[in-house]
Amino acid sequence: MNLKDIIQQNYFKLSKGQQKVAKYLIENPKEFAVRNAEEIGFQVGVSETTVIRFCYAIQLSGFSELKKIVREQLLFRESSLGQFFSEKMEWVDKPHFFVKVMERDRQLIQETIKTISEKDYELAVEKLAQVEHVYISGFRTSFSAAHWFAFTLGLARENVKLIRKETDDIFSIISSMNKNSLLVSISFHRYLKETLKIAEMAKGQGAYVIGITDSPFAPIREFADLVFPIYRSNRSTIDAAPALISFINALVAGVTVRNPDRFKRRKEQYENLNLESFFYYSDS
Repeated sequence: MNLKDIIQQNYFKLSKGQQKVAKYLIENPKEFAVRNAEEIGFQVGVSETTVIRFCYAIQLSGFSELKKIVREQLLFRESSLGQFFSEKMEWVDKPHFFVKVMERDRQLIQETIKTISEKDYELAVEKLAQVEHVYISGFRTSFSAAHWFAFTLGLARENVKLIRKETDDIFSIISSMNKNSLLVSISFHRYLKETLKIAEMAKGQGAYVIGITDSPFAPIREFADLVFPIYRSNRSTIDAAPALISFINALVAGVTVRNPDRFKRRKEQYENLNLESFFYYSDS
């Protein structure tokens, strides 16, 4: 049932303080997605206890469940495949189909540029350039971007590790993290619990966490020091790929120019390897 309907059914059973919370929730649902019970109470002008009792009064187990429901109703939508297909069907009978798809990608990258804080970007580049170890996680639809990011960042600096849940001992990896570590967590709808748990545990080890996601209210923000919501959450995550790759490419470029001497050393290490037996070279 919709949360608004639940509140309306129980509204007149609530105390005056709880009614204030209910009214604030209806008018400002996004606040409940990002703040804790104490902060909500301060905003409303009631105690933290009143906020929690409000949750009980509408038959919820507590504030955590309320936050979960709010996030679901703010963020969850029809499947990405459905959205991806329906939009492309609008162009199927029109000429230059591939042009329309690629032009749409360009427009979405342009929109993404406007959502990125340059101050946050510079801080992310600084952290990525300075920490001893960088770990990158992203599963399912986020895995290809995580893999590409780990590979390209590894060309610019040493000690970059892609976390693979199928083959890695994740607990061993997390146990090696510390304040000189950084985790980049790529988390798009549908938000996997494994991604969030790794971020939470990395944070507990003292690692700096950067979240790359599709909404400022995505669950990863709870554990991230920096969040880059590079794509609107009401669109297909399949269509997010061009903007996502473009942004992480900008991160790699920033790290490269931040420490050009290190990049030159990495380049020389690659060039000094004898790779002829691994690659095919054509004389034509």
